[in-house]
Amino acid sequence: MTATLTTTAEQEKVCLLEVQGLTHHFCKRGIVLDQLSFSIHETDKIALIGANGAGKTTLLQLLVGLIPKQSGKIIARQVIQQSESDFVLLRQQVGFVFQDPDDQLFCPSVLEDVMFGPLNQGFSLDQAQQKARQTLRQLNLLDLSERIASELSGGEKRMVTLASVLVMQPKVLLLDEPTNALDSQAKATLLALLQSLDQAMLIISHDQQFLAQLTNQTLVLKDAKLSKISGSFSSAVI
Repeated sequence: MTATLTTTAEQEKVCLLEVQGLTHHFCKRGIVLDQLSFSIHETDKIALIGANGAGKTTLLQLLVGLIPKQSGKIIARQVIQQSESDFVLLRQQVGFVFQDPDDQLFCPSVLEDVMFGPLNQGFSLDQAQQKARQTLRQLNLLDLSERIASELSGGEKRMVTLASVLVMQPKVLLLDEPTNALDSQAKATLLALLQSLDQAMLIISHDQQFLAQLTNQTLVLKDAKLSKISGSFSSAVI
């Protein structure tokens, strides 16, 4: 079964991101993604599952142009994404939370990390600071504003990376193993936050309980092919 089937309910929702025939290969590994087609609509909370090395992170990187696509189409706002300038605009609407927060936090302070996105969007220094403080306040992180990110706990780093993405008000969130290295309390805090958000999401995780409580669709990546499981997360054999 391919992942191209679209239900009537999905047709009634706005399509935020669409993939058509996406194929990618590496010289030593061969084809890792073979003719993938799927779409992300408003309110979708999609689990993306598969074995280690199946190509899940590669897929997310392709969606936002962090690695160049080799074949197929990525469509956002009814526009085929081709040039780097296309993907620069796309990354303002599709937020990517990396698997390792240390790859995403690089400024001298938490506040500056969260200001980075709005500054790149063209906001003034004062506007960016205001937006960053507002986002940190909404996530109950304002007391971390002047902290150095490298000195934060794993859970705090994860929440700050989310803040650095949410401050740009994306329509879609791509989350790569968001519960990695989190204790049960930090995981519960993260889950509650994600459940409260309106954004569509595509989530890579091996945490079955986390996915079961958050997602309403499941995509399985196996042998370079993508298949769709109806309903909420299922612990399918992959």
